[in-house]
Amino acid sequence: MKLYYATGSCSLSPHIVAHEAGIVVEPQKVDLRTKTVAATGDFLAINPKGYVPALQLDDNEVLTEGPVIVQYLADLKPQTGLAPPAGTLARYRLQEWLGYINSELHKAYSMLFRQDTAAQTRAERQMYLRKRYTLVEKQLESRPYLLGDTFTVADAYLFTITSFADVVKFDLAAFPHVRAFQERVGARPAVKAAMRAEGLIE
Repeated sequence: MKLYYATGSCSLSPHIVAHEAGIVVEPQKVDLRTKTVAATGDFLAINPKGYVPALQLDDNEVLTEGPVIVQYLADLKPQTGLAPPAGTLARYRLQEWLGYINSELHKAYSMLFRQDTAAQTRAERQMYLRKRYTLVEKQLESRPYLLGDTFTVADAYLFTITSFADVVKFDLAAFPHVRAFQERVGARPAVKAAMRAEGLIE
């Protein structure tokens, strides 16, 4: 399988999951500005949406959207516990968190990356993020990971998206449990391996 990624983007999440599950993927670096892949050329031929991540399966089928890709990878290795079994309440809780991170955190960061975002809009986005992280902070008060004691794909996604805070200078000081979560997840060997593979750490 080939994982199309861009350094420092949300595609780190499935990269982490692949390492956690022991699944070998062939990283394909994408230039999001030119929509090209270093190895093969036109990225739009792989994913017409034009963004990462994209996972090309061995039969050349392509999956897109990070929350879908991480669940697919987890289901390839159910014994890892990276996603609860399909049809269980725990699986729906996982999907609930994936949806929340995707719509309430991930999208809120988008405007903060733009250099031309007006100061007022930037302040509004930061206020919005503070409200959304309040729920995450409460969830992590009494547990190491979003669903309890077990690391799941939702944690990989939360770690990846929250890593954006340093880049856009969003202060997490008011969220000590979130900051502790970032340190805890960042110390995992599989997370370090994925970050190393993308050139985020040495």
